[in-house]
Amino acid sequence: MKSLCTLLLLISINFCFSQTSLSGKVVDEKNNPIIGANIFINGSYDGTSTNEKGEFTFPTTEKGTKILVISFLGFETLSLPIEIEKFNNQIIKLKESVNTLDAVVITAGTFDAGEKARVSVLKPLDIVTTAGSNANIVAALQTLPGTNNVAEDGRLFVRGGEADEAQTYVDGIRVAQPYGATTQNLPTRGRFSPFLFSGISFSTGGYSAEYGEALSSVLLLNTKEEEVKEKIDISLMTVGLGLANTQIWGKNSISFNTSYINLAPYQALVHQNVEWNKPFQSLSGETVFRHQFTNGMFKLYAAFDASQFDINQESINSPSKIRVNLTNDNFYLNSSYKGNFGDGWQLATGISYGYSKNDIILDLDKINNGEHSSHLKLKFKKSFSDRIKLSFGGDYFIIKFDENFKSNSGFNSTSGYDANIAAIYTEADIFFSKKFAAKIGVRASNNDYLKENAIAPRISLAYKTGKNSQFSLAYGNFTQAPKQDCLKYADYLSSEKASHYILNYQFSKAKQTFRTEIYLKQYSDLVKFDTSTAMFSSNYTNNGQGYAKGLDVFWRDGKTFKNLEYWVSYSYIDTKRDYKNYSAKVTPSFVADHTLSLVGKYWIDKWKSQLSITNSFSSGRPYNNPNEVVFMNGKTKNYNNLSMSWAYLISSQKILYFSMSNVLGTQNVFGYEYASNPDSNNMYQRRAITPTADRFIFLGFFWTISDDKKDNQLKNL
Repeated sequence: MKSLCTLLLLISINFCFSQTSLSGKVVDEKNNPIIGANIFINGSYDGTSTNEKGEFTFPTTEKGTKILVISFLGFETLSLPIEIEKFNNQIIKLKESVNTLDAVVITAGTFDAGEKARVSVLKPLDIVTTAGSNANIVAALQTLPGTNNVAEDGRLFVRGGEADEAQTYVDGIRVAQPYGATTQNLPTRGRFSPFLFSGISFSTGGYSAEYGEALSSVLLLNTKEEEVKEKIDISLMTVGLGLANTQIWGKNSISFNTSYINLAPYQALVHQNVEWNKPFQSLSGETVFRHQFTNGMFKLYAAFDASQFDINQESINSPSKIRVNLTNDNFYLNSSYKGNFGDGWQLATGISYGYSKNDIILDLDKINNGEHSSHLKLKFKKSFSDRIKLSFGGDYFIIKFDENFKSNSGFNSTSGYDANIAAIYTEADIFFSKKFAAKIGVRASNNDYLKENAIAPRISLAYKTGKNSQFSLAYGNFTQAPKQDCLKYADYLSSEKASHYILNYQFSKAKQTFRTEIYLKQYSDLVKFDTSTAMFSSNYTNNGQGYAKGLDVFWRDGKTFKNLEYWVSYSYIDTKRDYKNYSAKVTPSFVADHTLSLVGKYWIDKWKSQLSITNSFSSGRPYNNPNEVVFMNGKTKNYNNLSMSWAYLISSQKILYFSMSNVLGTQNVFGYEYASNPDSNNMYQRRAITPTADRFIFLGFFWTISDDKKDNQLKNL
């Protein structure tokens, strides 16, 4: 027994003497102690936690070189190689994690809306519940600062740029024809229904190097990642019918919606300011198929739109009205895959095809044109750490446009072009700390039709000044091929160019967001021609130039007043251009110096109703009066449009919806058309360009059918 005790004593003494004590202190980047940090030797049970002074000490029987792991919530986990026998009283510094919800995010020039947006300026729901938008994505975005409401056109005009300068992408793939067909002074709509999209990112400038061929803006639409409920949506409207359905099986789901619009019954009841031979009618539909792989998601998106209208339009230069009969067929197909592979790698790839055909009759003349457009995309992303992420990839655009003109006099002509644009880019997201981040990239492209190469560097910085506030800076160069109207006649032109400079401040906390931006945009190599419109016989050059600078302010509040959410947008812009056939550098006719929008939404429990109101105001827009010496010296009167909507929940799945635009009946004027030649008094007569109708009134009944009997379309109205 005595021998056994002696043996155990010797083993215990040997064990104690073979142990090594590790000690140190864990601090943050400002040398403040971190209390409760976990410390352990990787692959062992040896470890401890720091005390109130950030200090630690613990024994271990490990020997030699090992990995010491130090972790604490809100900080990056540190794996530190150490030599056990020499690690004593060491200072260990942890860096704040950049993946926390309060970390800095670059916001210069970008509005995010969606389920995954860290700061959502607009919600997906807002796209369709904004009074006056009538479920039109573009109309809802026109309540944000930086946009000009060009009501006689309907497309997206951003910071002094024309509508062609804003490009639309679905799941990262470009859409060549994002708007419905129209004619002069007849507003169009975006082709896409908001029902299938879960996220939207709208850039008013300074966007990522991943995107190109846009001088002013990109609109990114992301289809839903998954559907969780099967349902049927039925829509009965004063302007047509709609049907939507979602089916789910296994790792697959498919959603579709289709609608038939016919304005003939509506326009028979509501007075129109124009003469219709055949009011607008269309048949359209969209579908998204999804398949969830183990490490990725495949999506197939398809949309079609067949529309027609026949209208007699007034012209100051014609004693009789001009007939415009237009038939448009449009198809868009988009397939994309996004997934993970290897060690921290991500792959995004896709391909799209778009086709648009127009058959137009102008009195007795005929115009037929068609555009085939494809986009191939490949993108890789690698996360080297929480602080450094690298993206790189390439695009290939294929565009083929043909147009035939047949005059009643017997004159025929053809025009068109084939263009292939290849581009590569690389971009790095660098987080220096939780407060300071940068995005640095460059894009290089080649246009074989214009026989030119372009390199466009871009950089954005963001610095967090407080818990809820931050500043962002952005700079970038952007290029875009000239407009189709010119490109079909001249292959010797160069791409137009713009440089963006943006300073942004944003404050955001629960249900409240304030942001303001100042910006400067400098244009160069804009296309000029020497005829009244772009024609085959025109002389084209890239001698145009211009600038746009201004201030944007946005405030959203869903906290101050119970059941009320509202936002206010204000924009001031100073812009001048010398392009097209302009004789001087002036403000273009589509730009208003001041724009103000107020949107409010109020839920009334007692009435089971949501009331929405939108007031859009803009100062007068310039126009050219040939009776005056100074070019573009005229100004229209101020524009104002008050719209309202009411959604009433009849039952959990049945909704009655009513909306009216221009409730006050404001007689807005968008500009003037002047005669080409003076009258006997040597004066040029004019005609006011006004809305096609004083008001638009909409009434609809929406019914959702689902197993839980709770889903409804209130989120879509």
